Order: sequence, then structure tokens, then C-alpha cells
Amino acid sequence: IRDSIMDVKKTTTSTGFKLSVMTLAIMNVTAVVSLRGLPAEAVYGLSSAFYYLFAAIVFLIPTAMVAAELAAMFSTKQGGVFRWVGEAYGARTGFLAIWLQWIESTIWYPTVLTFGAVSIAFIGMNDAHDATLASNKVFTLCMVLAIYWIATFIALKGLGWVGKISKWGGMIGTIIPAALLIILGIVYLATGGHNNMDMSQSFWPDLTKLDNLVLASGIFLFYAGMEMMGIHVMEVNNPGKNYPKAIIMGSLMTVAIFVLGTFSLGLIIPAKDINLTQSLLIGFDNYFKYLHASWASPIIAIALMVGVLAGVLTWVAGPSKGIYAVGKAGYLPPFFQKSNNNGVQRNILLVQGGLVTLLSLLFVVMPSVQSFYQILSQLTVLLYLIMYMLMFAAAIALRYKMKGAVRPFRLGRGNALMWLIAGVGFAGSLLAFSLSFIPPSQIATGSHTVWYGVLVAGCVIMVAIPLIIYAMRKPSWRDANAAADFAPFHWEQPSKPAQPQNPNSQSSAAQPSAPTAAPSAAQRKQNNNPEKR
Repeated sequence: IRDSIMDVKKTTTSTGFKLSVMTLAIMNVTAVVSLRGLPAEAVYGLSSAFYYLFAAIVFLIPTAMVAAELAAMFSTKQGGVFRWVGEAYGARTGFLAIWLQWIESTIWYPTVLTFGAVSIAFIGMNDAHDATLASNKVFTLCMVLAIYWIATFIALKGLGWVGKISKWGGMIGTIIPAALLIILGIVYLATGGHNNMDMSQSFWPDLTKLDNLVLASGIFLFYAGMEMMGIHVMEVNNPGKNYPKAIIMGSLMTVAIFVLGTFSLGLIIPAKDINLTQSLLIGFDNYFKYLHASWASPIIAIALMVGVLAGVLTWVAGPSKGIYAVGKAGYLPPFFQKSNNNGVQRNILLVQGGLVTLLSLLFVVMPSVQSFYQILSQLTVLLYLIMYMLMFAAAIALRYKMKGAVRPFRLGRGNALMWLIAGVGFAGSLLAFSLSFIPPSQIATGSHTVWYGVLVAGCVIMVAIPLIIYAMRKPSWRDANAAADFAPFHWEQPSKPAQPQNPNSQSSAAQPSAPTAAPSAAQRKQNNNPEKR
């Protein structure tokens, strides 16, 4: 998916081609939609639709709209979220933001790879044996590490290899299975299949039960990555009108896929039997049995596994490349700036692999694969939401700190609309952040002490590390050649800051299609992550 989007970006830059509203909407869908989290919401039945819509309104749309203004504003400057937050609150906070974007993806790997391990287990034809194998900690641990390190070694070969393998992974492992799951649900109901979903549940959930909202807060992670699409804001005709239209269309399509996919699982699997790591495969198995097509189960398991490998490859080569580029500007020790002969950030990938390996060893202390999956998912959500809160706050602050800056795409004439949209996004992120600490009632997570200890310690440590690194930085860390590519922050310019009457500086900032925009857009594309997720 990343490869395809980059091809579009290059075409747009070189030919002046403009994206249609529908094209951009579909790109939004492919960048965000992932199926692995559907079982987590299927336990809510009809009320899952409320959570999807709520998260789209308070997070998905604000993220896309705010990122669009920031991306257009800094279209000729490298750094992505490091630039956006750094311009508002300084380089230290900007480094914290891009660090969180990288480290959350590192913590996310074991969760998505757990799903990949389950897919491998279900390639067999014996359902009972497959389910037992998928629940085996040793098997899951071995598969997680094997898939991750294979992906890492492929990434070390260079982006050419990554592009070849991941180009069709999103389509094979996400879009086609999502469409198939929804179609199977429709056929199942139309032919008289038994509806296992509790239809007595209301669309409106019981919001007094906070522990039931924890899994719902994970929906925010489903929508994470939409900020990546902001790089395309100036590649749409009449962006002030058509970009919001594309975002709303893409958001509605994304919500529809998630809602209908979740309902399709709820139809075939009773809520009490839903398992976070296995139920997607079990749902397909049950549908294929109903249609007397059990031979198709291994095929869909292989397709989902291919999707996992492609997604991991994409992410291994993405956020790590972003923090590598920022590190060479003087924010990481020389050890982390080493690359191999292919120009790939070798040492960062190896350190990242070591962290993934250590996190995967949590299997031995967590009571089940499912609990391991959930606690790492929650930690990922917490860290990513901190980054998003920094982004929303920075967007508001820049309205006052850089009043005269040209904004090719602007939310509203004054500041009221930015306050509304970014404020809603910040409040929604803060709400999800708070809820994510509460142990879910639906899953046996073992000791609450372990649960709270991992989440609280994880957040404190992962936030403290970049601040310590920043405080210890030395002039010798700066790679002069790489640092030259980083334009100074507006508050670093010794002469006069950028003013509207300066045609040279303002015209360059307002022309994302200029030749110099291509590398920075590509860099930002790598810095901001797309799947998910």
C-alpha cells in the first residue's frame, strides 16, 4: 500500500496530476483498515457501531483534518511530526513525538505478529488441533520471532525488496478478506443462518461500566495512521472543499467496513466464545463449514498471514527510517546512525528487533496469549495517543506562534474551527488514554498489579528515554551532510522570521509541487505510519 501511494505521490509531483475525491477517499481506506482488531469489538454486539462512529467523529476525522493543515504548512520541510510539534514546543518535545511514533510501532509488532502466528496455526484442516496450536505459548512465541526477523532481514535488503513483497500484501491480506467476510455474513443471513448476536443489546452502550470501555478505546488504534494522508492535501483540486469531502467519504467507508465486518463475526460466533486472537479465523472457518467449503479455510489463513508479513515489512521500513533521519540531524548517538551498504538503518533495525524479542518474552509471565495480546495493544494505544495529543496541541499553538505563515490548506478563516476540531481530537484522545489503563472485564489479564505495572512503567520509561537522550546529546552526534537537509525551526532563524511580505520564503512553503517538495514529502510519508494497524 505504501509503495502504491508513493507511486501516486511521484506521479503527482512530476506531472501535476490531481487526485480525485474518490481516489483519495479509497487511499484513506487502504491506509487505515486492518482486520485483526475486529474480534475485540465483536463482543459488544450492536453497540460496537456506536464506538466505531464515536471514535471516527472524535479522533479519525480530527486527525486527518489537523494533519492536512500541518502537512501543507510544512510541505517543503523534513521531519513530519517532529517538525510539527517542534515548531510549536521546541526540538525536545518534537523529538519526543517522533520517538513515540517509532516506539509504539515497535511495541505493536508482537501483537500483529501474534495474529500472524494464529493464521499459521489455522492453515491446517483439523479445527480442534489448530485452535490448540494457536493457544500454545511456545508455538506463538516461535512464530512471532520467526516472522519478525524474516521481515527485518528482508528490510535490510533495501526498499526495493520491501516494495516487491508488500505491494500486494494489503490487497491480499486486508481488502479481499474484508469484502469476503461481509459477503459471507450477508449470504449466511439470507439463507436462514442462525444469528448468534444478542439483538436485545442497544446501539447505545452502558457508559457507566468503565471496564467495558477498555476494548472500545482500542478502536482509536484502528484509526491511527490517518495523519499520513495529510501529505496529499495539495494534490486535490480545490483542497479547501474537496479534501474534507474525501476525508468524510473515506471515514464513512472505513467505518462501514469495520461495522459490517464486526457484525459478520458476531453473527457466526456467540459473544461469550469470542477470542481476540483466534476469532477472525474461527469466523471464516464457521462460514466456510456452513457453505460446505471448508477447503477455503487454509487459503484465507494464508492470505491473512501474507497481509501480516506485508504490513510488518512496511512498518519495519517506515517509522525506523523517520527517526533515523531525525537522528542524523544530531538527535541520536552515532551508533544509531549507522547504515548498511543498501543505505538501510541497520543498527536501529537490530535494536528494534532486540526490543521486539524482549517484549515477546512476556508470554512467559502473562496468563494467556490473549492477555499478552491485550496488554501490549493497550500500551501501544497509550503511547500513540500521547503523540496525537502533542500533535493536536501543536496545531492550536502554531495558530498563534506562526500567525503570518502561509497555510495552503486552512481550517476556517479564524481560529475557532481549529480550536473546535483539534480540541475535540485532543479531548477524545485524552478520554481513550484514561480508559486504556482500566483492565477489561472480558479478558483474564491475571494480576491487576502486573497489568497496571506494565502499563504505567511502560509509559513512564518510554517517555523518559527520549528526554534523557535529548539531554545527553553532543555536537559530535550531528551528521553535517544529513543535518543540512533539515531546515531550521522558525524560532532558530537568527535574522528575521518568515513574514507574509517575503515572497521567496512564502512561495516555497506554498508550493508543495515544487521540485524540492518531493523528497520532504517522501520523507514525511516514511515518518508517519499507515496500516495499522
